[in-house]
Amino acid sequence: MKKVIYKITYPNGKIYIGKDLTNTLTYFGSVKSEYVEKDFTEDERKNFTIKKEIIYESESVDEINKIESQLILEYKSNNPKIGYNRWPKFKLNS
Repeated sequence: MKKVIYKITYPNGKIYIGKDLTNTLTYFGSVKSEYVEKDFTEDERKNFTIKKEIIYESESVDEINKIESQLILEYKSNNPKIGYNRWPKFKLNS
């Protein structure tokens, strides 16, 4: 079964990188709601569109686990100004 790494893009341009080992069409990640909610007003929440892109595919769980953290660092989605990933921990001078 194909496993995937996806990128979610929110209306504010921030991103979240995650993996789905079941390649479920309707799975949109496990980002913490409180990180996202603080960036949007009540009015903005009434019409909210996100985009999900598959950015990597593999049959190997080990490969997906390895590549996920590499892509988080590559896209810098662990930087709170850019994205909602909180792992690997963002370091300002990295």
